[in-house]
Order: sequence, then structure tokens, then C-alpha cells
Amino acid sequence: MIRKMNPIWLWMFTIAGILAALAGLTWGNYRYCEQNPGGNDFLVHWMGTKTFLAEGISPYSDETATRIQTFAYGRPAQPGEHELRVAYPLYSIVIFLPFALISDFVFARALWMTLLEVALLTLSVVSIKLSDWKPRLLNFAAFFLFSIVWYHAVRPIINGNAVVLVALALAGGLLALKHDADELAGVLLAFSTIKPQVVFVPIIFLLYWTVTRRRWRFVFWFLGTLFLLSASVALLLPDWILQNILEVLRYPGYNPPGTFGTALAALIPAMGKRIGYGMTGVLTFLMLIEWWISRRTGKDGFVWTACFSIAVSFWIGIQTDPGNFIVGLPALVLVFALWEGRWKQTGSVLSLVSMLLLGAGLWIIFLNTLETGAQPQQGPQMFFPFPAFLLITLYWVRWWAVESPNVWFEKYSQDNLPYQR
Repeated sequence: MIRKMNPIWLWMFTIAGILAALAGLTWGNYRYCEQNPGGNDFLVHWMGTKTFLAEGISPYSDETATRIQTFAYGRPAQPGEHELRVAYPLYSIVIFLPFALISDFVFARALWMTLLEVALLTLSVVSIKLSDWKPRLLNFAAFFLFSIVWYHAVRPIINGNAVVLVALALAGGLLALKHDADELAGVLLAFSTIKPQVVFVPIIFLLYWTVTRRRWRFVFWFLGTLFLLSASVALLLPDWILQNILEVLRYPGYNPPGTFGTALAALIPAMGKRIGYGMTGVLTFLMLIEWWISRRTGKDGFVWTACFSIAVSFWIGIQTDPGNFIVGLPALVLVFALWEGRWKQTGSVLSLVSMLLLGAGLWIIFLNTLETGAQPQQGPQMFFPFPAFLLITLYWVRWWAVESPNVWFEKYSQDNLPYQR
């Protein structure tokens, strides 16, 4: 007769297994970091936080920048090299503090990579929950493999970019809002602002949407958390907001093209910027229309509009980088969910083909457009494939998530509409 295992022992074995897996993952990351110097996105904030807390030197100062550059290059940055300056809001030190307490950069980077990898897997789960996707086993396995090996996942892990945590906070906030957990959503989205340019557009939409729904708890918790974070670090560095703004204004000057227009101008100098201005105008117009319509849609329409806002943010003219495009993963999953919900087998095949094309295609484009030199960097071509795919496919599936105009205008005259799926 087989005796059932005591639940306490089951929990102990489960926790031990998780800890062993995390230890093994961290060991693998450590070996990688030993053999592959880099992780400059993490280095900037590890050193900035460490210097600020240990010596009281502003992370936005030239002295801190010089220390970071010397650590990375062995000397101060030369003209044309990335200046590796801190440009995050000061309250981001809350996230980097545990790692700044570790003196060995390689070990700190390995632990940071482990955190990002766990966050990436969690982001995949949250994205599935947000879209109510119920994939077949093959698609489920293929998606999790895709989510850890495609270009826009590997790049931030290698560079140590906190955008993975930002993407998780944003997706978690959307899921919380969908299930009426407004307080949790407010806190998560406040923390997502450690990279404000990445979440600016979707957060403006969420504030607009929650105000029109009179969901004041979200507004209060978001603004309240943001105020507490900002005010608490102001006790340590009173003028941090001004210093941060100056760094943000300086940022485009030492970075590769960071908008649709500047990336296109690098490829088509004569017309790129003008096309970029036109794209900004068109996308802004479409986005505002969708925001207006979202006032009268249900939860599916809310999720679609939020995902559309994320996709638009890549090309709307706000400084960003293809390394930040991992925040678009929930939008991609929404497309898969609507395809499969509508077409079953055909939708399942479309999802698999899309994962294959994006998974292999983005790496092929990257390797064939990599700009070598003193500092190898991705070509401006990486600015276009994934956002274009999202914008096209999101409009393809729009009518399955958002009510058609005729239905919407019929309801427009009603004063109180039920908020339901």
C-alpha cells in the first residue's frame, strides 16, 4: 500500500528543488560572465548605486560616469563610445541595492541575470493569463522555448537590462486591472516607471481609462506610490529630479538611433526623419481614437487597447531601443490567443509559424546587420520587424477583441454600460 507523502515534506522537497535549480542557473550564469565580459546596462546602475550609497556621490555626476567608464573600458570613454551614464530615476536604487552590496561584479551580474531569467519566465505566464490563451501542448512548449531564446529576450538578459522587470511589472499591472485588483496594479505600474520612456504611453492610457471608469483606487495607489518613491530618495539627493532630467536630455547624444525616425534616417538619410514625423502623427491619431473607443468596451477591448498602446510606443517618437521591445510580449500572446480562439487548428499553426519566423528571423537580421567597430552594436534595422509585426497583427485581430463601430455607436447613447467580458 502506497502511503501519501506528508504535505510538509512535499513542500520541503519542492522548495529544495527550486533552490537547487536557481543555484545551478546562477552557477551557469557565473561561468558565462567569467568568460564573457559585458552586462553594461547592469554595470551602470550597479556602480551608480554602489557609489551613491557608499560615498554619497550623485549617480548622475561626471565622477560616477568616469568610474563606470574606467571599469568597462579601462579608461574614460572616448568620442563615439557609449558614455555609460545613469539615466534612470533615482528611486531605481531600491531594485539595484541588494546587488550593489556585492563587491564582486561578476557574481552580482550572475545573480542579476538569474533574477531576469526568472522574471522572463514569469512574464510569459502572466502574458498567457492576461490574454486567456489556452494553447495546445505543442504550442505551449514552443512558446516557452521561444520566449527565452528569441532576440528581444536574450539581448536584455545578456546586457543586464532591467526592462525585463519593467515588462513584468507592466504585464502584472494589466492583469491586476483586468481582475479589479486596482491597488496592486497601482503599485506595480509605479515601479515600472524606473524606465519611464518605455511605459509612458501605456500608463497614460491606463490613467485615462481608469478615470473614465471612475476607478480612483488605481489612480490613488499609482500616484501615491510614485510620490513616496520620489520623495523618499529626495531626502538623500534633493535635486535628483533636475539631475535626472539633464541626463535624459543628454542620453540621445551618445546612443544609437532611438526613434523610428532617426533609425529610418540612418538608412534613408534624405527622407527618414520626415517619414518618422508622419508615422508619429498617424499612430498618435489612431491611438487617440482607440483610447476614445475603449471607454465603451469590455475587458477584451481593454486588453487589446493596452497592448496596442505598447506597440505604438515603439514608433511614436519617444526615445527607446530594440532592447526594450520585450515589453511587447503580452501583445504577441494576445494575437496568438485571438487567432486560436477564432480559428482553432489554423490559428494554432499561425502561432507556431509566427514564433518560428520571429525566433529565427530576428536573429538572422541582427547577425546580418551587426555594425562592427570599436564597439559592435545592432543595426538600426532591428527597430522595424517586431513593432511592424505587432501593429499589423493587432489590427488583424482587432474586431475579435473590440466591438465593431456599429455596435459601439448603438451603445454610445447609454449612460451606464456593464463592465463585462
